[in-house]
Amino acid sequence: MARLMMAPPPQRLTHRFASGRFFRVVSPPENALVTPPLSQSLNKVLELLAQANGFTPENPLAVFFGRGTLGLHRSYRALDIYGIGGKGLDRWKQEWNAAIRSARAAQNTEERQRIITAEKTRNLGYKLYKALQANAGWAQPPGYPVQLFGPWTRSEGPHRAISDYLLYLHRDHIHVAK
Repeated sequence: MARLMMAPPPQRLTHRFASGRFFRVVSPPENALVTPPLSQSLNKVLELLAQANGFTPENPLAVFFGRGTLGLHRSYRALDIYGIGGKGLDRWKQEWNAAIRSARAAQNTEERQRIITAEKTRNLGYKLYKALQANAGWAQPPGYPVQLFGPWTRSEGPHRAISDYLLYLHRDHIHVAK
């Protein structure tokens, strides 16, 4: 009787998410081990965001990653972004919230709109979230939300009905998965 030889199961390749031309990864390398599809998508978003905001190869946008441990992080299909432009996302969100409070207290619609527009123009955390949101194709495991969430999820989507618990866990970083 002939013995049937089976090939080992395919393994996903992982590599360290590297700096791009217009952005620099400033976190430890072990915080950014990812699969090629996630790396390619995130690289594209960060390069475009950095260029659109005036960063150059000589003065690149700083990006800091943290290492997650649950779900798609285990297969290196997810990455958590904790900082951008030298500031933590929790700080960017605090500044966003302060601007929204100022806008609500403004005397007229024009002033409210001016405050919100200025913050949308200035806030790199918000801009990162919106740039990631515009890049379609994030993972959505059966029964789970689209794998893009963080401090702006409740107001900006894509999954506005995110649980308070999940939102609390991602109050200081943006989670993406492919």
